[in-house]
Amino acid sequence: MPSDPQLRPLPRLIFASRWLQLPLYLGLILAQAVYVFQFWTELVHLIEAAFGDQHALEILIKSIGYKSVAIKDAAGAVIGYEPIAKLNETILMLVVLGLIDVVMISNLLIMVIVGGYETFVSRMDLEGHPDQPEWLSHVNASVLKVKLATAIIGISSIHLLKTFINADNYAEKTLMWQTIIHVAFLLSAMAIAFTDRLLPQPPRNGDRH
Repeated sequence: MPSDPQLRPLPRLIFASRWLQLPLYLGLILAQAVYVFQFWTELVHLIEAAFGDQHALEILIKSIGYKSVAIKDAAGAVIGYEPIAKLNETILMLVVLGLIDVVMISNLLIMVIVGGYETFVSRMDLEGHPDQPEWLSHVNASVLKVKLATAIIGISSIHLLKTFINADNYAEKTLMWQTIIHVAFLLSAMAIAFTDRLLPQPPRNGDRH
């Protein structure tokens, strides 16, 4: 087997500098743990609210920014909101969408952590491992970029759906700008995918030459 090429000191230092990214990926793993904690906290509150816990219901309502039917005075100004006595379908849907949002962001973190480490730091030698992600076998910076753009569109779609379900509590300007931003994400992802198709594709792992 050929021996590893010997690099000169400066190129060796520059190449070794890739390991400076390792603390960043470890930090993202900690962020993933925070998301897991957040997910279970919201889920526990949802279960408690479903069994009639008023305090848990209030926490959920505050976290999703939901407001009930507005109470107006004679002049039409909003002076308060009708109290919410129990979990309703709209609150349930908003909380579940929030949980899905956490899962999708967690998936995005996994793609960044695993794909980024494999692409920019060091090989993980997962070939043949039964749990190796399908996309990891041909991951590169370009593929990772397209997958991240697709994941961001999914997250943006969840946020937009949550906003439309709870549209009464948002200004028309907010709804318009969220829609415009989502469309901008879509166009950006299409541009990234189109650019990726124009570029020459590197050989995938396992391809024969």
